[in-house]
Amino acid sequence: MSHSKSSMRTPLGRVRGLGSARSGTEHFWMQRVTAVANVPLSLFVIGLIITTAGSNYAAVKATLGAPLVAIPLILFVVSATWHMRLGMQMIIEDYVPAEGTKVVLLLANTFFSVAVGMGCVFAILKLSFGV
Repeated sequence: MSHSKSSMRTPLGRVRGLGSARSGTEHFWMQRVTAVANVPLSLFVIGLIITTAGSNYAAVKATLGAPLVAIPLILFVVSATWHMRLGMQMIIEDYVPAEGTKVVLLLANTFFSVAVGMGCVFAILKLSFGV
């Protein structure tokens, strides 16, 4: 595959296979995949909230600690935080003009998403294992 000198892509973009927006189809598809995954997982979480509403602490702890509840709950947290990170990344890349600020915000976005996800997963696992 040859590239002419009039190509609008940067050399790094050509190597990575990315367009001018610096994101490839992988970002697009991961955002769609997580969005689709979030639909049934969100319905599960809504159902969980409805069924545990008004229950005492011990009952909620037992429910959340059950493997058939904890595993989909962890999947929801991972999918939702990943989707959140991808969405914020797109907003930052599209609307923050200064490169230095953009890099700092992208790093903060990633660290925040990981912190939220890990905190939630830790809480679910703690309930699950009864520690």
